[in-house]
Amino acid sequence: MYLADKNRYDNGMEYKRCGRSGVLLPKVSLGFWHNFGSVDPYERSREITHYAFDHGITHFDLANNYGPVYGSAEETMGRLMDEDFRPYRDELFISSKAGYDMWPGPYGNWGSRKYLMASLDQSLKRMKIDYVDLFYSHRYDPETPLEETLQALVDIVRQGKALYIGISRWPLEATRFAAKYLRERDVPLLIYQGRLNLLDREPQEEGILDLCAEEGIGFISFSPLAQGLLTDRYLNGIPKDSRMSKGQFLTEDMLTPELLEKLRQYNDVAESRGETLAEMALAWILNQKAVTSVLVGASSTAQLEKNLRCVSAAPFDEEL
Repeated sequence: MYLADKNRYDNGMEYKRCGRSGVLLPKVSLGFWHNFGSVDPYERSREITHYAFDHGITHFDLANNYGPVYGSAEETMGRLMDEDFRPYRDELFISSKAGYDMWPGPYGNWGSRKYLMASLDQSLKRMKIDYVDLFYSHRYDPETPLEETLQALVDIVRQGKALYIGISRWPLEATRFAAKYLRERDVPLLIYQGRLNLLDREPQEEGILDLCAEEGIGFISFSPLAQGLLTDRYLNGIPKDSRMSKGQFLTEDMLTPELLEKLRQYNDVAESRGETLAEMALAWILNQKAVTSVLVGASSTAQLEKNLRCVSAAPFDEEL
């Protein structure tokens, strides 16, 4: 039987308020995109999740199609609930999403009311919980009326299947519309999830972070380390066991001489601060306007331990 560390809230984690809500999220949240699917060893996933919670990470981020295979990360979460985390459910902030391909046919993708509601029902069964703390529209759907997608989210909250609502990777004007629509129906938009890191600043450049600050919406960054580029992993070549060597989401042609030079410059700055490149990269995100948390993945507790050091790192806002 798993017993959480009694000092889990005194192990160095810090919490930030999510926009103008009552919710505090850990500066570092655990993402289940990789390493928690049916192709991964369950005991390793379990060890990472225990370590996370024992060090104050209360937010676990999932989606319907995380795995692989689709749905299997949520099934891992369900097994963890049954075996370990049921007594701690009220200390956890669990999120899921729908918006990308999940099942065949016209109702297993995008942003229709039919898809969002059916998908969440399936997610709750897989995770063996009665509600999620946060449910996202995982992507903007240009073909479905925004009112349909947003009203489905409102009704999901009113049905008690989610406590809060978020959106991920919506364009600026659609986000502005969503914030107004949801606020007028007393289901304020809690959080925006977007890709933000030292190599990809689109939410900053597009005005999403400014809008979040203006509207009192939290921002959470996924892929904060650019899938491993913003670590020391690729500074001296491509390791055989790396994600880039497998070529699934990172490909070798991405590591251009120009990018490698920039990474080495960043690494020099990090070393001058007495930090790793990953620590500094995460500290940069946490110092940006409206940012509440960074979503990190982990393939080992050692990797997660290193990433947690960013919590106490000095703010980094220096431009190279």
